[in-house]
Amino acid sequence: MNIFNNHSAEILILVFLIVTFLQSGIDKITDWNGNLGFIKGHFANSPLKNMVPLLLGTILILELIAGVLMVVGVYQLATSEMKEIALLGTELSAITLIFLLIGQRLAKDYAGAMTLAVYFIIAVFGVYLLQ
Repeated sequence: MNIFNNHSAEILILVFLIVTFLQSGIDKITDWNGNLGFIKGHFANSPLKNMVPLLLGTILILELIAGVLMVVGVYQLATSEMKEIALLGTELSAITLIFLLIGQRLAKDYAGAMTLAVYFIIAVFGVYLLQ
């Protein structure tokens, strides 16, 4: 448990982001049509309306890669105190959140965009701690 004491903030942030991104990715996989229908409606009046399946697939891939990198990163941090993979996953999660923010702003969903700011702050703090 000494490793958790030495890196508790980093591990807690990583676990929070892992749950966030892997759950979101798994939800997109298990309910692709439901997510696609919702997002198509959400972006019906935006410049992205014709690109929704491609963009949803891109976000899905980014979420899963970020989640897997952070899972590996937690393991490495706990076993060898290596932070590089965890940092990469956290950086990718922050970039993914920026992509989501762009989409929310283009869809004029300002409340949704504001909600993403909380996740982004946590991701950036994780990047800061892992550097």
